[in-house]
Amino acid sequence: MPEDRPPYPPFTRETALLKVQAAEASWNTRDPRRVAAAYTPDSTWRNRGAFLRGREEIVAFLTRKWERELDYALRKNLWGFHENRIAVRFQYECHDATGQWWRSYGNEMWEFDGNGLMRRREASINDVAIAETDRRVHGPRPGDERSTELPLR
Repeated sequence: MPEDRPPYPPFTRETALLKVQAAEASWNTRDPRRVAAAYTPDSTWRNRGAFLRGREEIVAFLTRKWERELDYALRKNLWGFHENRIAVRFQYECHDATGQWWRSYGNEMWEFDGNGLMRRREASINDVAIAETDRRVHGPRPGDERSTELPLR
């Protein structure tokens, strides 16, 4: 039996929003295996300058990421969608081992197979050092804040 991850393409606004919220919730668990399960076994990624293929490389990448990016918390917003593709913008905050806090701004392009698994992810990300007092992302998003637009700065 093939793996699947509803909702399935072609996406409507409602199903694209559900897909984005599911991805945000999954990434906020900081569980590499759980996150990787949403991708096809041969999924391809570009994340900044890293190029990955397959779930095991995704798991290894995310394990290293969350060993460095402590107290990671993420927000994603739907930017656009068409058929089996979704564009997302996101912000996340974390701190490093020295205690320096960071806010990372990014855009992702996602492409899904017919079973709702992501087969391609491309992410462009920029990091900005912030003071802990400037944080605005604290853990998973409360339900009443879903789809709330992210401030540009």
